[in-house]
Amino acid sequence: MSILIVGGAGYIGSHTAKRVARAGLTPVVFDNLEYGHRSAVKWGPFVEGDLADSPLIERVLREYEITSVIHFAAYAYVGESVANPRKYFRNNVVCTLNLLDAMVDAGVREIVFSSTCATYGEPHEVPISENHPQTPVNPYGESKLAVEKILHWYAGAYGMHFAALRYFNAAGADPDGELGEDHDPETHLIPLAIAAALGRGSELSIFGSDYPTPDGTAVRDYIHVVDLAEAHWLALRHLAKSSENLRLNLGTGRGHSVKEVIAAVEKIGGRKVPSRQAPRRAGDPPALVADAREAAKVLGWRPEYPELETIVEHAFRWHERKT
Repeated sequence: MSILIVGGAGYIGSHTAKRVARAGLTPVVFDNLEYGHRSAVKWGPFVEGDLADSPLIERVLREYEITSVIHFAAYAYVGESVANPRKYFRNNVVCTLNLLDAMVDAGVREIVFSSTCATYGEPHEVPISENHPQTPVNPYGESKLAVEKILHWYAGAYGMHFAALRYFNAAGADPDGELGEDHDPETHLIPLAIAAALGRGSELSIFGSDYPTPDGTAVRDYIHVVDLAEAHWLALRHLAKSSENLRLNLGTGRGHSVKEVIAAVEKIGGRKVPSRQAPRRAGDPPALVADAREAAKVLGWRPEYPELETIVEHAFRWHERKT
């Protein structure tokens, strides 16, 4: 069986490709390499292409006899989405429509979609369950929610079968050292803190120190990338044996503050993280923590690496070896 992994040269996509290959299936990676890395494609065929190219998508689905799709390809910088919403809606929504239409025409009905907790917007309660209202506060979250709604209607009209996985803060690196987080630009806290500790980046900016949290800094739910890959694999298996469409949160259910992350990096790395205080960023809520009990119930998914120090250790090891 061949699984098309769209955006499979990226951070979470490449880890998922490895998991799919470990299960004995063939991951066919489709990526335009705008943010992905050719070196991260190691476990199956690679097609360099863009979702704007509908004929190419159709050819790949048929040529490789694709049975299911895992879709990661999207722009994901919140600030950029506010400044340039047309870029986000065209890529994240219109190009996803190209993919879905090609799937319908090729008779491929199963898709695991990479969604986000950004579809919830400002949380009314924490932890956040799947029943929380979805009221995005930026075009990035709005674009992901739009695709979730499209999937609902495509399921009814064309028999499409989907799992929309809303995850919180992806972090960590492959414990085997084969893959890691390598964004340009990098906006995620853990790799930025590690780069500052290793002297490879500027000092870390701590955005806000007056939040209503125990230490005044923002709290987030950090989920290991390998655990995210496992959830995508389990969702794919679920779609193969059940007619139920899924909308699930992925997180540990534990929140960690910016200061706690810095302390973990300093402990693991044995060196100081140079940092400076900065004003809050607009739209940053005090805390985002997942209620992921539904994923445990439906998929039997439980994070293997829920501890912050383990997540930081795997990431630190990978960044230390990276040249």
